[in-house]
Amino acid sequence: MAKRAEAHVQYHKDGTVWARGKVVEGIPMGYWEWFRKDGTKLRSGTFEAGHQVGEWTTYDKTGAVYKVTTIKPKAAL
Repeated sequence: MAKRAEAHVQYHKDGTVWARGKVVEGIPMGYWEWFRKDGTKLRSGTFEAGHQVGEWTTYDKTGAVYKVTTIKPKAAL
C-alpha cells in the first residue's frame, strides 16, 4: 500500500509561514517553498525521499529569481 503525502507547514517564531510542502512519514517529498518573515519567497525546490533534487531556486528580497542551482540525485550506496 502506497504511503500518503501530507501537507506540512512550519512557522517562524512570529507565526508567519517559514516553509511548506509535503511529507511522507515525516520525510520531505515533492515541491517545497521557504519564506522570509515578510512573506516573500526565499527558496524553492523538490525533494525525493528526503533529498534535494533537480533545480532549486533562490529569490532576492523582492521575490525575483537570484540564482538557480541544479542538484544531482545522490548515488545509491
